[in-house]
Amino acid sequence: MVHPYMRQSHHAQQGMQSAEEISQKTVELLERLHAIVIGPGLGRDSLMQDTAAKIIEAAKARNMPMVVDADGLFLVQNRPSIIKDYVKAILTPNKAEFARLCKAMDVDPQGDETDVCAKLARAFGGVTIIQKGPKDYISNGKQTFVCDLEGGLKRSGGQGDTLTGSLGTFLAWTRAYRERTWNHDNSLSDSELISLSAFGAAAVTRYCSRVAYEKKGRALQASDLSVEVGNAFKYLFETENPKL
Repeated sequence: MVHPYMRQSHHAQQGMQSAEEISQKTVELLERLHAIVIGPGLGRDSLMQDTAAKIIEAAKARNMPMVVDADGLFLVQNRPSIIKDYVKAILTPNKAEFARLCKAMDVDPQGDETDVCAKLARAFGGVTIIQKGPKDYISNGKQTFVCDLEGGLKRSGGQGDTLTGSLGTFLAWTRAYRERTWNHDNSLSDSELISLSAFGAAAVTRYCSRVAYEKKGRALQASDLSVEVGNAFKYLFETENPKL
């Protein structure tokens, strides 16, 4: 369901609508949500970015887990304080975005990928970073994981949306876990839930990329990954001893 509340500067009512006013309708929806994704399709228009900043602040006040991707990373790059120290946030930069975030936080991007990812996560105060690439490096500054499941041999623009969407789903389930929607021992900490969400989403995306490439080859498009998500989840998490 689409709620067309966001406005670019030239679409605001003759400049009379502020980011505060525009964001309010979206903020009112947050009580109905378990997690949010900020960035895909956002754009870099100043009013859109300001509105997204207001929504992030409102989500933080509600202690909601969030994923920041695409143009949301442009916002964080320019206003690091908006996400700093919020440990329920996951950032998903590609190589270029990662370098820009490192520059914003005065972190040297050169060196061992595992160490650099951890340094950036620490610079953000424990925010989880998923550095996308041939291998996905996942770190909250204290623990670092590498997701190196085989992926496809083609990168198509938009494939990151499968990661972002999967992350949003897994993060929503962390709230269901805390609310004991099903019976369990409640033994996982918040940081473990965030890390598991990040690793699980990376694994799903890499599986989808591999299988979609096997079917489509060089004709692969980002949308081809979406149809593989259900099979990926079943294979990775519902099959005993999957061959990875």
